[in-house]
Amino acid sequence: MASNENELIIEEECVDWTVPLAFMKKRHTESIEGANSITQTWRMKERMKTVSVALVLCLNVGVDPPDIVKTQPCARLECWIDPLSMSPQKALETIGANLQKQYERWQPRARYKQSLDPTAEEVKKLCTSLRRNAKEERVLFHYNGHGVPKPTSNGEIWVFNKTYTQYIPLSVYDLQTWMGAPSIYVYDCSNAGIVVDSFKQFAEQHEREYEQMVAQNRNPVPPPSFKNCIQLAACADNQILPMNPDLPADIFTSCLTTPIKIALRWFVMQNTSKLVPKISMDLIDKIPGQLNDRRTMLGELNWIFTAITDTIAWNTLPRDLFQKLFRQDLLVASLFRNFLLAERIMRSYDCTPVSSPKLPPTYQHPMWQAWDLALDLCLSQLPAILESEDQFVHSPFFEEQLTAFQVWLNLGSELRNPPEQLPIVLQVLLSQVHRLRALELLGRFLDLGPWAVNLALSVGIFPYVLKLLQSSARELRPLLVFIWAKILAVDSTCQADLVRDNGHKYFLSVLQDPCIQGEHRTLAAFVLACIVHNHPLGQEAAMQGSLVSICLEQLGDSNPLLRQWLAVCLGRLWTNFEKARWCGVRDIAHEKLYTLLQDSVPEVRASAVYALGTFISSVTERSEHANNIDHSIAMTLINTVSNDMSPLVRKELIVALQWMVLLFENSFLSVALQEEGTRSRDSLGSQVLMLPGEASMSPMMGMRRIASRDRLKMLAPGTLISVDGSVAPAAMAASDILHSNVDRIKRVSSSSSICSLGHSTLSSLPALAYGSIYMKLWHGLTAMDTDPHPGVSHMSHTVTNYIRDQTSYVFVDSDFHKDVNHVKDATGAKDLGEAKLSSSLSLPPSPSSRPLFLAGESPPTTGSNMELHRLTTSRSAHITSRTRKMVPNTISEESDETAGTRKPLVSTQFVEWSCKYFAQSVMKNQNGSDSESNLHCEREWRYFWNRHVRVDSKEEQRKMTTGRLEHQIFNSRSPSPPSVILFHPYDPHFAVACKDSFGIWDWYSGTKMSYCSNRASKGSRITSLEFVNGHDMSLLLVASDDGSVRLWNNYSLVMGKEPLLVTAWQALSDVQHLGRSANAGSGLLMSWEQNAQQLVVTGDARIIRIWDAESELKVVDIPTGADNCVTSISTDLSESNLLVAGCGDGSIRLFDRRLPPHEARIMTWREHASWVVGVHLRFPTTGARRVISGCVGGDVRFFDIRRNASVSTCQTAQGMTAMAVHKEADAFACGSINQFISAYNMEGNLINTIKYHEGFMGPRIGPVRCLAFHPHRVCLAAGSIDNSISVYSIDPKR
Repeated sequence: MASNENELIIEEECVDWTVPLAFMKKRHTESIEGANSITQTWRMKERMKTVSVALVLCLNVGVDPPDIVKTQPCARLECWIDPLSMSPQKALETIGANLQKQYERWQPRARYKQSLDPTAEEVKKLCTSLRRNAKEERVLFHYNGHGVPKPTSNGEIWVFNKTYTQYIPLSVYDLQTWMGAPSIYVYDCSNAGIVVDSFKQFAEQHEREYEQMVAQNRNPVPPPSFKNCIQLAACADNQILPMNPDLPADIFTSCLTTPIKIALRWFVMQNTSKLVPKISMDLIDKIPGQLNDRRTMLGELNWIFTAITDTIAWNTLPRDLFQKLFRQDLLVASLFRNFLLAERIMRSYDCTPVSSPKLPPTYQHPMWQAWDLALDLCLSQLPAILESEDQFVHSPFFEEQLTAFQVWLNLGSELRNPPEQLPIVLQVLLSQVHRLRALELLGRFLDLGPWAVNLALSVGIFPYVLKLLQSSARELRPLLVFIWAKILAVDSTCQADLVRDNGHKYFLSVLQDPCIQGEHRTLAAFVLACIVHNHPLGQEAAMQGSLVSICLEQLGDSNPLLRQWLAVCLGRLWTNFEKARWCGVRDIAHEKLYTLLQDSVPEVRASAVYALGTFISSVTERSEHANNIDHSIAMTLINTVSNDMSPLVRKELIVALQWMVLLFENSFLSVALQEEGTRSRDSLGSQVLMLPGEASMSPMMGMRRIASRDRLKMLAPGTLISVDGSVAPAAMAASDILHSNVDRIKRVSSSSSICSLGHSTLSSLPALAYGSIYMKLWHGLTAMDTDPHPGVSHMSHTVTNYIRDQTSYVFVDSDFHKDVNHVKDATGAKDLGEAKLSSSLSLPPSPSSRPLFLAGESPPTTGSNMELHRLTTSRSAHITSRTRKMVPNTISEESDETAGTRKPLVSTQFVEWSCKYFAQSVMKNQNGSDSESNLHCEREWRYFWNRHVRVDSKEEQRKMTTGRLEHQIFNSRSPSPPSVILFHPYDPHFAVACKDSFGIWDWYSGTKMSYCSNRASKGSRITSLEFVNGHDMSLLLVASDDGSVRLWNNYSLVMGKEPLLVTAWQALSDVQHLGRSANAGSGLLMSWEQNAQQLVVTGDARIIRIWDAESELKVVDIPTGADNCVTSISTDLSESNLLVAGCGDGSIRLFDRRLPPHEARIMTWREHASWVVGVHLRFPTTGARRVISGCVGGDVRFFDIRRNASVSTCQTAQGMTAMAVHKEADAFACGSINQFISAYNMEGNLINTIKYHEGFMGPRIGPVRCLAFHPHRVCLAAGSIDNSISVYSIDPKR
């Protein structure tokens, strides 16, 4: 016995984890909005190039400057040449040539000019010449002042006179003027910091002088922005250059232009290098390889150095400064990378290099240790390589850095510091050996979110991954499409770069490759959708690459996300791009997309509707063929998805259909006026009729088939019809209309709305027969005006009101009619307030159409200003004026204007919201199964509580065999008489429905938690309630008798928040309702199956409909076979596939869901003589399944589903109004209009009767209206007509 209980407890613990959750997808929990666009800062506003370089060397070889006393021996090398080893002039020229070669290593295409031991005039000539040629590009000024005195405190550097007998000062102020901006200055001399400080002062002086000239109205040319000039100085203003004979004299220049060479020499000079034996200065010069060949030792060292200095800069500098110095200009970036080395080396000799803009200290950054290790490992191999030509073993540096990056990724998040190794990953992309791993890790990093993408882009990843698209390696394809999807999800402007470099071809090839997994083809489809989005060049390139046919071929793929993005990709391709649409027409794209309208995933259906909507709107030149296709698409859409369960799809439907309204505006105006004519026939006696803007045009109001002529006869003589156009009003006398030639139709000009008229021609609307396409579309749209989802109904109203507003007013005024009959000839446009009028084109009517408002035989012309003023002012007071372009229509259908010139009336952010999927983490588990997440912990606690409730309830159920259900543990009053009551399965609260509101009461504490309106249609009432996800975060499903179902989150107003509508739809909208009669009145009944994720609805209809919550689609309609409404329903779809319905005629009908709909009814019992109050499908632990039912007459019957007659009967009192059966305990209860509740066991024996409220002299309970048992506990809730709600329990402690 104990072991059985333990097994039961273990089973109870596990059960909740296996129960699926419904309505918890992102489309239910998020607002359908795109991501907030982040201003992109990674892309340089202006790329720069250093195109000219001035190399100014003031060496005066052989003559030391007077202000510096040199040590002996002393540093002598200039550009690695000893000037004393050759004649002074030759030495000077050789050094100049060498310096140029050293710079050319970093910028080979620049224009170099040497100025060796120059005069001030030569420097001026050189600088002005280079600036003139460079125009707006950057110029570099390199100054070596080792042969002249130190700069002065006045901001002067030194040059020579012509005869080299004097040192001549050259003011930095003048140098600024000649060099202009943008410029970069390198000062290799002692006390160089003085020049940097002076430069800033002179820059400010230039600005002040300019402001003074402006104040004097001299209109000067604005000075260059000297403050943005870059300066690199060898030392501070009070320091002299090191004279160590082991170092070159121009150590600063050596660091900037030959960093590897000087770094190796400096490393060997340090004490640490003694760990590497046999390494001398001579050996360093013999290191094999080329700097630009990464496969060689020297090339690899250079590569590692670049990665390390980039990494130090990126981790130390502010992002904007890093972008400016390390990503804007190749030469500047190289110089600053090398400047970091200069700082490290020269600080060891008590020199502090200075820069403007100033950099934070980097000489102690930990990455320098990685550089020392790389040098150490490299040099340790050198003797063996030089002696025996051993194979060079590559450095493990990049592999180790990738491992460090991987470790960061395992623990990384936005809250932690960014990974130091990101710039190194960028460098590794250059290596084929490590590229695959680097791309994989980069993809993982980008997957962390938009912040990671922006970080990677700011580091400079973009040109690398763009270049990799030229690779043909198949193993890189999944990684590259993933990385590009992440980039484009955050920054869509990259589309232009992709098209320019033919990158789109890469993704087209991935998309059409059947060997590639569906998820990677999805990424390719997303990238292509980004490429064609609002980018004509991208659309053209993609169409040329056969994107339409590639997408259409894969619409049947098993991956739903791929199907969704194929449809979105097509929709974006067609947007405002007619060529692609006709390409789609040739491939019957619209018909192939129809299959997706029934797809099992709502997002796929919404995408298909979106694509078909842009298919309609893309045509700029209308034709009969185009119109026929669009009519076909619109009718398919309205017939297929107008009753879709998902509001996501219905919103896209309205967005798509608005283009039909905009394109065929006049036809919809005709339908609107036609309907209004039908509806207003009884109110023509009034002077002014309110038109459809303020009256519902729903087809539910009932439309009769009345010919157009008959409608016109309804208008009494003296009716004046004024229809709103945007340009000028037109008046038509109804008597003229009635006696006119009704077969003559005048066309309306394309964009003048209804009533632009010329001097002698009156335009009228196209007449439409009942049942036309436009009438069906109009009915579909107006039906959606009453959609239960407020977002959908608001959008629908926006579209329908656009037409209604234009139907304006119908005036019925006899006197005014007389005035119009006596109007004089028009006096032209002047009388119409300078409005431009255009005459209409007369076209033959459509064969199927009938005239509605037709021109009279002698059409009235514009007459007295007074009458026109009356008309225009009355209209303009109510109608918002619209400016419409006047373009005559020359086609034979009712398309009024090209879609391209139209702005949409409504729009959604569905596609933008879908894009967010790729911007968020795809790899990270988002299902809450992370055992350390808060969500998982909350769920664990909740499921533990659920298990406690279930185990605790077993004891109560056992007590029921001897106990009585008589302890009133809760009593309160509701604002209105309760009609439905429902216990939450685990939390101590229940829901009560009163008219069109629902309330939540806590029956433990006795408090009312909330009371909210269901916001259904006026006059409707709630007829059914269900808790969805009762074992988890519960939602409340509310059904109203108008056929609508609404799902509410936060229904108990937790934390003071308002209830949130998760979804809403018409559960029984397109069926023949039984109407308000003796056969109807049960409203809409629901039964929710949590395990099967299905909702069964029925009620005042002749069918039972099953909806699937996962796909949000109708599964099946099962005919009840009864002429009466269904009054009660009980289901078990997840286990036995059975459902049982009690009907208003007393019959009980059993259905098997597995059979075809018309064969699903497997049993009908007709033993009750009156309305069935309750029916319950019960599954005892032993024996066959039973059905228990009770009717108004008071008889309760027990059926064995295998037999065609009841097995037993229990007679309760006459006038039963409510019945409830406990799912597990041996009990059912009946409530009576005679003010008592009876509890029975399953044998039909009375347990007890409740007649009075508890307490001394407790009052009699009211006539019972609703009853409900708790799903687990033995508790009964009851609601009475006197607004009383009570809970009765077997246990008084409850």
